Amino acid sequence: MFKTLCCFFLTCTFLFADANATSKLEEGIKIDALHQKITLIDEAVKDNLWFKRYGNYLTYQKLLEELSTVDAEVKKFKNTKDKASLEKYEKLLTKQESLEKQIELLQEFKNSPFSKLVDAADVESYTKVTNPFAILSALSYIKKIKQESLDYKARLERLDFLVEKLKEKETLLATLYEIEPMITNEDALYEAQKELNAFTSAQEIARTSYSLYVKKVEEATIRVTQDITVQMKRAFNIGIFIIVVIVVTFLLKFIAKRYVKDNERFYTANKIINFVNVTLILLILLFSYIENVSYLVTVLGFASAGIAIAMKDWFMSILGWMVIVFGGSFHVGDRIKIQKDGLPYVGDIIDISLLRMTVLEDITLTSYKENIRSGRIFFVPNNLVFTSVISNYTHGTMRTVWDGIYIYITFDSNHKKAVHIAREITKKYAKGYTDIARTQLNLLRNQYSLKNTNVEPRIFAFVEEQGFCVNCWYMTNSYAAMALRGTIGCEIIDAYNKEEDITIAYQTQNVNLARQDKPMPTHESPKSVDEKSLF
Repeated sequence: MFKTLCCFFLTCTFLFADANATSKLEEGIKIDALHQKITLIDEAVKDNLWFKRYGNYLTYQKLLEELSTVDAEVKKFKNTKDKASLEKYEKLLTKQESLEKQIELLQEFKNSPFSKLVDAADVESYTKVTNPFAILSALSYIKKIKQESLDYKARLERLDFLVEKLKEKETLLATLYEIEPMITNEDALYEAQKELNAFTSAQEIARTSYSLYVKKVEEATIRVTQDITVQMKRAFNIGIFIIVVIVVTFLLKFIAKRYVKDNERFYTANKIINFVNVTLILLILLFSYIENVSYLVTVLGFASAGIAIAMKDWFMSILGWMVIVFGGSFHVGDRIKIQKDGLPYVGDIIDISLLRMTVLEDITLTSYKENIRSGRIFFVPNNLVFTSVISNYTHGTMRTVWDGIYIYITFDSNHKKAVHIAREITKKYAKGYTDIARTQLNLLRNQYSLKNTNVEPRIFAFVEEQGFCVNCWYMTNSYAAMALRGTIGCEIIDAYNKEEDITIAYQTQNVNLARQDKPMPTHESPKSVDEKSLF
């Protein structure tokens, strides 16, 4: 019986030992699994921005504690003279300096480690959109604040991920401490709970801050979007007005081209239409985008005096342009003559701008006698219409001018016959221009009070020192006076040369060769071409 009891006791002991060994083995496996999971969590959160900032904060606090300890030891060995103590004192000073530099580098982690990550940046204020050009910058602003909101949301998501991992870690450490109630496990659990509490508080603050920030972003987006909508509508309305103005401009140009047959007048009308078009568009834009027009008018009123003095010539030229364009004194294509610094200039107007007239110089009698050159382009300031006399060869409907040539004949010539010949030749070659001038003057009667409209060639004979002067006046083309002048002159000379009783006079000089002891009389007198006593 005793042996049986002993065997039973031994058997139970072995069975209990085997069960205990199996339990310890299972616990070991479970502990290893828990450590592996904890390690994986640590690996997953080690690069998290929130975790790094928290780690820097803890490092800063540890450095402060360590520096406090070093400062206390430095004070203890400050007045010592022992060699060993001096060496330790120098080491402590070096360590103290190193700790102070490290603390200085981590100064931004002095307070809350999450202040920069939790607090959302204020939504940048944006001025009211007042013109279409600000729409692009407003759209960029909306995109910017929305991107900042997305960035903040991404930071919050990383914080949520970190909190979830820390909760898992806390659960694992609690399980580990239950299985293996060691001081190290208890400390690890305490640190995990401490970290979790810190990040949970940060999470709550971040969510509240994010919700407020999202509302601010939405409010700013709505406000700017409304401004953009208003400006787009305004731009659309302005565009419609401008299109209407442009369409009306094209209609006016079409009407002018159809009913204004004169090219020069069409050019002037086209310039006026373009000027009015541009002015209307500028006024539309001005009154659309200037909030306080009365303020602008007041400022311009005060500034106008100084501007008028500083830019007197410009203002006078602009006023002269208005006189020229609306007064009708000059048009593009007119031939004018102006004198400046004693020199006359004759040419055709090829453009009338706001400040000046552009004139192309032509070959005229003025070029032949005075300038001895031609073909230049010169510019006439519009303000000269107030200070200078500008001759217009083609004003209104007139395209003809009086031109005259004179020929001298000797006193013994048949002057009546010479006048008759000159009259007939002048009438013959100037007849077409005479008829044109008569028609043009009749058209001007509706505009001016014309007393003398006789445009027939006029021949005058005067007694001059050189002889009889046959003076011929006739109507000619304002743009081609030189050609008819040459034709009539040559025809009269040829006709006079065929007549025996008409001798053309010109200046001659008689030289008598005689003995040296006799005086040599010299005199100038009008002689004929076939003077016998030339030498």
